[in-house]
Amino acid sequence: MAGRFPGAKNVDEYWQNLCAGRECISFFSDEELLALGVDQALLNNPSYVKAGAPISDIEMFDASFFGFSPKEAEVTDPQQRIFLECAWEALENAGYDSEAYKGWIGVYAGGSLSSYLIENLLLTNFYTLESLSRQFPASNDKDYIPTRVSYKLNLKGPSLNVNTTCSTSLVAVHLACRGLLNYECDMALAGGVSIQVPHQVGYLYLKEGMASPDGHCRAFDANAQGTIMGNGVGIVVLKRLEDALAEGDCIYAVIKGSAINNDGSAKVGFTAPSTSGQAKVIAEAQAIADINPETISYIETHGTGTILGDPIEISALKKVFNASTEKKGFCAIGSVKTNVGHLNTASGVAGLIKTVLALKHQVIPPNLHFETPNPEIDFEDSPFYVNTKLSEWKTNGTPRRAGVSSFGFGGTNAHVVLEEAPPQKLSEKSRPWQLLVISAKTDSALEMATENLKSHLQEHPHLDLADVAYTLQLGRRAFDRHRFVVCQDIKDAVSALTANSQRVLTHHQKPTLHPIAFMFSGQGSQYVNMGRELYQLEPTFQEQVDKCAEILQPHLGLDLRHILYPNSEQTELATQQLQQTALAQPALFVIEYSLAQLWLEWGIRPVAMIGHSIGEYVAATIAGVFSLEDALAVVATRGKLMQQMPTGSMLAVPLTEQQVQPLLYSELSIAAVNAPSSCVVSGPTSAIEALQQQLAAQGIDTQPLFTSHAFHSAMMEPVVQKFTQRLQQVNLQPPQIPYISNLTGTWITADEATNPDYWAKHLRQPVRFSLGVSELLQQSDSILVEVGPGRSLSTLTKRHLEPSAKQLVLSSLHHPKEQHSDISFLLNTLGRLWMAGVEIDWSGFYAHEKRSRLPLPTYPFERQRYWIDSKPRSLSASALNDKKPDIAETDKTSSSQPYSRLNLGNPYVAATNELETQIAQMWQEVLGMEEVGIHDNFFELGGDSLIATRLFSRLQTTFPVELSMRKILFQAPTIAQQAEMLDRLLFEKIAELSEEEVNSILVN
Repeated sequence: MAGRFPGAKNVDEYWQNLCAGRECISFFSDEELLALGVDQALLNNPSYVKAGAPISDIEMFDASFFGFSPKEAEVTDPQQRIFLECAWEALENAGYDSEAYKGWIGVYAGGSLSSYLIENLLLTNFYTLESLSRQFPASNDKDYIPTRVSYKLNLKGPSLNVNTTCSTSLVAVHLACRGLLNYECDMALAGGVSIQVPHQVGYLYLKEGMASPDGHCRAFDANAQGTIMGNGVGIVVLKRLEDALAEGDCIYAVIKGSAINNDGSAKVGFTAPSTSGQAKVIAEAQAIADINPETISYIETHGTGTILGDPIEISALKKVFNASTEKKGFCAIGSVKTNVGHLNTASGVAGLIKTVLALKHQVIPPNLHFETPNPEIDFEDSPFYVNTKLSEWKTNGTPRRAGVSSFGFGGTNAHVVLEEAPPQKLSEKSRPWQLLVISAKTDSALEMATENLKSHLQEHPHLDLADVAYTLQLGRRAFDRHRFVVCQDIKDAVSALTANSQRVLTHHQKPTLHPIAFMFSGQGSQYVNMGRELYQLEPTFQEQVDKCAEILQPHLGLDLRHILYPNSEQTELATQQLQQTALAQPALFVIEYSLAQLWLEWGIRPVAMIGHSIGEYVAATIAGVFSLEDALAVVATRGKLMQQMPTGSMLAVPLTEQQVQPLLYSELSIAAVNAPSSCVVSGPTSAIEALQQQLAAQGIDTQPLFTSHAFHSAMMEPVVQKFTQRLQQVNLQPPQIPYISNLTGTWITADEATNPDYWAKHLRQPVRFSLGVSELLQQSDSILVEVGPGRSLSTLTKRHLEPSAKQLVLSSLHHPKEQHSDISFLLNTLGRLWMAGVEIDWSGFYAHEKRSRLPLPTYPFERQRYWIDSKPRSLSASALNDKKPDIAETDKTSSSQPYSRLNLGNPYVAATNELETQIAQMWQEVLGMEEVGIHDNFFELGGDSLIATRLFSRLQTTFPVELSMRKILFQAPTIAQQAEMLDRLLFEKIAELSEEEVNSILVN
């Protein structure tokens, strides 16, 4: 839900006011009214009531957020602007991002006649109806309230404008329910808005009219003489109950039934109420709800406090209830109009939201100003009583139920039957660490969103942090500014979100596609308990490890899990076993393959891969070259054969391949080229020791590797033939995902991948990782993720990066010497991927959990004043007709002031020449901005097709060249690009002209 009401900027404040029994009517002094332009003679009129029910900041709007240009924003009816903001807030309050939601979202809404159009635009002499209709045809017609929301929020369901005067918003709710039950949409926004200008002014009281003589609404009271018209907006998000339960939504209440009808002509007059019409709509709604009226214990009435209307409404209610029960005084009634006045087209949804909150909190707010019953209403002989204090909503075992009525001028009636939300299943146990993500369009909004979240968590310390994380991930849109933190509980989250916390990471990243590359580690990086926490807590990882271990058991003669994850007494033995090649290689394969499957489930899908030695087998399996069963059998054979060879050693040497080659004895081989100045030499232990001493004498530090054998050397030659024979038994398939070959250092071909000889050579020949990763890094905006234990490949890859490189290199598991939670480490990597703009599959991330959406703080709009002030009322009609400005003139004069440049991702750059200055001036006029940078994008500044047409017209009139709107605006959407294009076209034009024609143009 979302809304703004008199005295309340949001639904929470609204509820607080209702519970406190606050009357949110404003009473104005003469000085305030005079300052607002109210005539002194009107103030002196004894019938002028100096009261109103305004809402705050109607002139404010976050134009940049919704892609409005300043000029469009200032001429758009505040009803449309505020309803649009509330629509966004309502969806976020429900825990949904409209772009990510896969179903259809409908909009059912209505508003009042645009008094802003009449009072502020037409009377300013800035606009005529003709100029407005040509420039901004959809800005002030109430018909466009729902469709503008659908357009701006990209909603694909029905978008219906509803107008039945006072009952508009409750009729909209009914139609939304019908749309949902007919499967025309899967979610619906329903509500209404009414904002009148002049805003903070009083009104003239007319005897026996609808308006109150003193600014108070006394519904059902003997002294009731009418209501006071108010302002507000309210929106509810609706879904089919079964869907809401299945998707873990926060359910405030359930609409059991709804109905609408019209009085027809059987009443005193067109605007008069009808007992019969009201009774029929209430009875129909109850029949659809299939409930006994005796189970309804509260009615939110239309309750306008008029002498005629209140008795008719109670009479209609009695007629319906008395048809099935003789019980007296069991059903409370109230009217929110006693708190906030009559909100016209938003009044029905205001009553609905009040009642929904009453059901949720199980208390009924007081009905104000009730002392003595209206003499025409016999409450004692009815099921009803007026609730005059904040009361606990008791129940005798039946679910709490309520009715909400809204009746419109012209006779369209609506009634809704509500029931308290059913018990919902508690969320399941989750990971011990959670990833909280926050995003915004600007730096300042990001800071405010962070502060709002921290404050909310402080105020609600018993929230389930996993549900908080879930809601932020699935229910908030990712913008250019990203921030995340990984934390354990609410207290830890609050602590981490405090200022200057090093755990909170922030990045500014425009939406872009980043190709992902997986890097699979080689032997030597393994350690006991690698990924143990993932095995314990991540079902997919565990499932894959178990599957691999079971396949490997007949090949290894043991359960690999006992070595990967031994008990404390067996850790030392397992560490020794894991150094054996016959076990180390299968263990690495299992962990890397299982990690890859987990990443894939979370939506991290590689477009390329590289593996280091044994790691290439994982890449080939992910790419579909090997089946999992074949890969595991081959890896087990490979490890066993290599284990059978005489032991040897390997030495990391910080020299280039060309520098190392002359140093090699006949028994030594280059096993790997990992970086431009990082090679690994492999061979017999004695030869390796001799090389190490030789290099030490030259002052070159080397590093022996912790291996049992001399891999990728001549010492592996005896097993090549046996391994080839084993590979010939395998059905090898062409790769479905490109990956880099260790042998060639470039993209593997289908012929290579499916040739057993390739894999046999792979065992013997050097690993050309440096060449391969350099090939991967040709993609300048790629993200490389090491999928395996530790960060050996990440470290090597970073050595290949230029200082200005944009590639991101990440790892999946911590180094064995680091004391980190595996979950925390992996979530930090996931957060960095999200922060870089990678789209995460959150449904996959939560595939094994049942989570709930929570109402959390919504986007912190950065509102600015976009408003054209009205002229004094003394302006005569003849003066208005003196001048009818044309469109070009309104471009220059209509704004009350030039607005600041919108907050874009790129910095402001001023015009550098006369042509750019001339174009910039046109942009500023059509957009209504004080300044525009030459690299600002026209459409990011709020430009649309209508504004584009006006700009194109100006350009075409000013420059004597043939222009195409598609080229000049869609292919050149910045001033710098347009200036470059025009400069070229002008040069070509001049080249075609005679000297006389050129001089004529220059003179003009």
